[in-house]
Amino acid sequence: MNTLTPPSTLERPAHDSAALLPGAALLSAPPAPVSLDEARGLLSQHYGLHGFELQALSGERDANFLVRPAQGPACMLKISHPQESALVADFQTQVLLHLARQAPELPVQRLLPTQSGQPSLSLPWPEGGPRVVRLFSYLEGLPMPQAPRSEAQRLNVARLLARLDHALADFSHPAGEQALPWDIQRADLVRGLLVHVSDPARQALAHRALDGFVERVLPRLGALPRQAIHNDFNLYNLLVDAQHSDQVSGILDFGDLVMAPRVNELAVAASYQLDERGEGGAAGALAAIAGFAAAYHAEWPLQALELQLLTDLVRARLVMVVAISGWRAARQPDNAPYLLRNNAISWARLQALDSATPAQAEAALLQACR
Repeated sequence: MNTLTPPSTLERPAHDSAALLPGAALLSAPPAPVSLDEARGLLSQHYGLHGFELQALSGERDANFLVRPAQGPACMLKISHPQESALVADFQTQVLLHLARQAPELPVQRLLPTQSGQPSLSLPWPEGGPRVVRLFSYLEGLPMPQAPRSEAQRLNVARLLARLDHALADFSHPAGEQALPWDIQRADLVRGLLVHVSDPARQALAHRALDGFVERVLPRLGALPRQAIHNDFNLYNLLVDAQHSDQVSGILDFGDLVMAPRVNELAVAASYQLDERGEGGAAGALAAIAGFAAAYHAEWPLQALELQLLTDLVRARLVMVVAISGWRAARQPDNAPYLLRNNAISWARLQALDSATPAQAEAALLQACR
């Protein structure tokens, strides 16, 4: 495991230290659009597709297109950002191939091969160097943010996440140890971005959460079980059955894969399961985390140390969301609504957890998971 040396908790940066953030260049890079004609040419030349409807889809970094052939199921063309390394893209490719072999029942996209049988292509591009091109099956379903929320749905999300992690437990890849911006192991590196938060009370709230991470979590990360994790199990990456919204029908976007403590996966997912207005305070937030963890634990048992650190990891993730999204939005104002979609909610959730003591959090989780 890489040794991380974050700033001291007493060292509060007075300037934007984004250079310390892994992958800052890619996060702040402008979009690299691909035209419909370019996408059509790739589909025709490499996949033998003709006579299809093509629609551009939104995406954080990649250029994505919905492809509806005249006959047969829909699919999705993904063209990586030119600043994303081919090794990182291959990590995603190999994970999906692994899941197709080891856990075909999981609702993830499948890679559709080129005419020559390749799962992906690395092609030269007029601007910015080579880009990775892949064609995926298209998962039908209702994006979870558009569906009613329920306790049954939350528990099903936790169970599905546990099954995904179980399937990835024996997977490894050289790109897995690369430093990524959304890796909670490096949460304290976003501290410098908090200078963009104008509200002193919110700044202090975020610093308290990062202090807890540095003091209680960082020294113990090396003792936690590690594996490849999806690392972004948020509501926008999940689909549900339109008629039965309790049932999760799709898992999207493996773009933040990383080798990390397994409990980080649970922390990321749990951070999106708290009340969006922070209602219920610390007691409500701890009950939501504990219930979510218990459902995961029933499928893929957690260790006591993982449960002890989970709440601090959730708080660290919420700080990362508000810090990174705010910093990115300032640099990409045209994409700000997309980047800030979870910002206000994350502040409310962070505030709700602020008064929870480590002892209270540990007791709630250990009792729920026994």
